[in-house]
Parts: sequence; structure tokens; C-alpha cells
Amino acid sequence: MFSTADFKRGLAAGLPIGIGYVPVAFTFGFMAVSGGLPVWAAVLISFTNLTSAGQFAGTNLIIAGAGYVEVALTTFIINLRYILMSLALSQKVDAAAPLAERLIWSFGITDETFVVASMEKKTLTSSYMFGLIALPIVGWNVGTLLGGSISQVLPVALQNAMGIGLYAMFVALIIPAARDSIHILFIILIAVAVNCLLMYIPAFSFISSGFRIILATVAASAVGAWLYPETEEEGGEQT
Repeated sequence: MFSTADFKRGLAAGLPIGIGYVPVAFTFGFMAVSGGLPVWAAVLISFTNLTSAGQFAGTNLIIAGAGYVEVALTTFIINLRYILMSLALSQKVDAAAPLAERLIWSFGITDETFVVASMEKKTLTSSYMFGLIALPIVGWNVGTLLGGSISQVLPVALQNAMGIGLYAMFVALIIPAARDSIHILFIILIAVAVNCLLMYIPAFSFISSGFRIILATVAASAVGAWLYPETEEEGGEQT
């Protein structure tokens, strides 16, 4: 049964996320349209994905002319974490919530909405989750539309200059985590090293950029899991 009170609580919790998504999605829309995609295509990608890093990586591959398998594998690996997030939230979901409703609001599970939902002390109802994801979805699509539209009217030189914002965003994502954990820093360096080896060693020149990302991600994750396994005791302390 729909609860207006739960929906409003969800909206309030999702408002800061929605606002924060606008500038990031603006960068995505700008990058996508500057790379040659029409505005409607950029908005369609955002409307059907809502995956941030996965969208950036997948769209870059599309612009570079990568094949379907390459794009699919890259985005699958990058977005694999959402499966784990959904499994974790399933333990808190109202048992009475129909499967159809769960499938709908699961579309809006992102890093940020997952954190907010996991911190919710009450049982997660569909009404609350619909409210939580509503404004982030709106913010992400509005930002994409604005970025894509502005890209069409800016001079080429300014477009190229603003493209630096994309790299700055990714650096801003990894620096805090690397600064707080030597383990994360080491894993990041492994991924960079593997990608550089695949890029600059002539024997690996046949490997495309998309598959370099896939191989570097898998290799760094495997080494990280091997060197720094999380014990049950550590997992319990974190939760």
C-alpha cells in the first residue's frame, strides 16, 4: 500500500543527491554531445542507465567506435557492484513489497542512494524507495540535457577546455579513498600499471582501449582480493 509519509521521507532524503547529480550529469551530457552523439541520445543513455562511471566509460567507447561486446563487458564489470548493493538492500526491504515494484525502484540504486537506504533504520518500503530515487533520476537527466544542449552552442576551443572537467571528476573520486587507505592506493597503482603495460608494449597493441580497461580492472581487483581479503570479523565491524 502506498504511503504518502514514506514517499515524502524518501524525497527529502533524495533531494541532496538529486542536486549533486546535476553537475556530474552536466559533464556527461557535455562530453557525450561534444564527442558526436546527438542530445537525445545522451539523454536516452542517462534515462535508461543512471550508472555514472559506467555511462562515462561506455559512452567513451561508443564515441571511439568500440564493438558491442567491448562496451557490454566494460559496463558490466564497472556496474557489477550494483548487484551486491541490491542484494544487501534486499535484507531490509518490506516483505510485502511486490516483485514488480522492487524491479522498478531497483533501477535507481546508485552508490549514493544505496548509502542512504542502508542507513535507514526503518524497513524499506516501496513508497520510501520511490521517493528516494525520484529526484536523483530527475537531477541526472536534467543535468545531462543541460550539458548536452550547452555543448552545441559553445566554441570548439571552449568545449575542449571543459573536457578536462571529466578527468578532474575521476581524480576527485579516487584521491580521497587512496589518501585514507594504502591498500586502495596500491590497487589503483596496479590498475594503472596494467593499463600502461597493455598500452605501450607493442605485443599488446591489438588490445583495444575498452578491453584494456576490463583487463586492468579484473587484474587489480584480483590482486586486491588476494592480498587484502576481508575477514568475517572485519566485515562485522564495518556494518
